[in-house]
Amino acid sequence: MKNKILFVLLTLFILSGCTYPPLEDVKFPSDYTYIIGPGDSLEIFVWGNPDISRGVTVRPDGKITTPLVDDLIASGKTPYQLAREVEEALAKFVRDPQVAIIVGGFQGVYSQQVRVIGQISGGGSGGGAGAGGGGGGGGGGFSGGGGGLGANRYSATALPYSKGMSLLDLVIQLGGIGQYGDGNRASIIRRVDGEQRQFGVRIDDLLEDGDMSANVNIMPGDILIVPEAFF
Repeated sequence: MKNKILFVLLTLFILSGCTYPPLEDVKFPSDYTYIIGPGDSLEIFVWGNPDISRGVTVRPDGKITTPLVDDLIASGKTPYQLAREVEEALAKFVRDPQVAIIVGGFQGVYSQQVRVIGQISGGGSGGGAGAGGGGGGGGGGFSGGGGGLGANRYSATALPYSKGMSLLDLVIQLGGIGQYGDGNRASIIRRVDGEQRQFGVRIDDLLEDGDMSANVNIMPGDILIVPEAFF
């Protein structure tokens, strides 16, 4: 499944040499609420009951297990929703439980992550994969992409979306674009009114010239593509 996703992203990357309409800035969704996803670290506090309060990680199947509560589905819910469900489950054992849930390590559900592919520095905190000649994945295969990238190699990574995230915020999390990246030919793929569309962004203008008009807002589910520069 992961290789299929990377194949689709690489196909989109190859097509990114085209010219796309500029991405118009949009307002952040006022009702945005973080949705828990597999890999998230949760701190579950049960007031007055420290013995059943603890940190858990959402399993790949989207479930969590805590004292007195087995296999509760966490993925796809807000922290508030999950806290109320934990309270309901604990009510069988604890009188009037009061639960608070804090998300620590963020991954988020797939639809709310921001994916990036192309000539990036590889400094992102999300899991990544490089593609290209050589590397641990074999000739032309996928390899671990956390560190530096050589010439003509591409990186693919996913980062959790944060409310208020801008293009500059995203590039900072990535550690910048790669030495051979063409930031002004970069593009963002976004779903607009249920339709997938592709827009141009100007990373070089933003970073090199300080043109803040290029600092567009990032939305959950965006895919940023940074192509290689022509020499």
